[in-house]
Amino acid sequence: MPPPSPILDHIVIDVRDRIDEAAHRFSELGFQLTPRGHHTLGSSNHLAMLATDYLELLGFGPGGANRAEIAAFPIGLNGLVFKAGDAESIYRHALAAGLPIQPVQSFSRPVTLDGLTRDARFRTTRLDPNKVPMGRVYFCEHLTPDLVWRPEWQNHPNGARAIARVVVATPEPQRTAALFQALFGSAAANASDGRLLITAGAARIELTPPAAVAEEFGEASADPAGRREYLAAVEFTVASLPETARLLRSTARLRVEDRRVVVPASAAFNATLVFTE
Repeated sequence: MPPPSPILDHIVIDVRDRIDEAAHRFSELGFQLTPRGHHTLGSSNHLAMLATDYLELLGFGPGGANRAEIAAFPIGLNGLVFKAGDAESIYRHALAAGLPIQPVQSFSRPVTLDGLTRDARFRTTRLDPNKVPMGRVYFCEHLTPDLVWRPEWQNHPNGARAIARVVVATPEPQRTAALFQALFGSAAANASDGRLLITAGAARIELTPPAAVAEEFGEASADPAGRREYLAAVEFTVASLPETARLLRSTARLRVEDRRVVVPASAAFNATLVFTE
């Protein structure tokens, strides 16, 4: 039996050995970031927590330690993560469906609150990135959500509230959609310009031909780094678009449009960021 309908948990921007620089840049872009975390797997991160999902900046760990599954990826938006109530059951379903799923992995990172340190614990199961070209697609089971979603981390100067859209550039949207259908048992909906839409809770995953990505974002587009299929952009809803535009006005090549503000990938670690109300 397939897992329930997909719900987006978070997206990941890989920053490799530039996590200090990335934290500074995304703070300038108006995200309130959590203190740096260090995974038992060897990586480090900062999070921008939203209502039910979040943005993760993922980099190498202290002393240059890194995880094999992230070391191969270029800087940019490379992780698309869905919520998992039970990672083990999702693994069994995907395996039975013949999908290239990897065994469940357990890990943690320390979190210090009010002087007390506890471990935020997770279980994940991942599609093999060597066989799923868009990036690292996986499921995350939060065993300690109270250590991740904290009210004091959810107020952002740029007004970000939630992830509304993730754009996947793919030359074969139907083929890519078949992967999600095998995972969740639901078909994608047609949209304009050859795009296919997959509902993932409050967010939507948009499978988009590269030409349509280039037409929409132009010079603000991410560099595919030689890949035919990749995660191209993420869109956030904000409290006030004029206030967001005001905060970001010094960003190089910022695009302020009638209904959205676009931060070019060149200003956000090779991830195009879109803000809408």
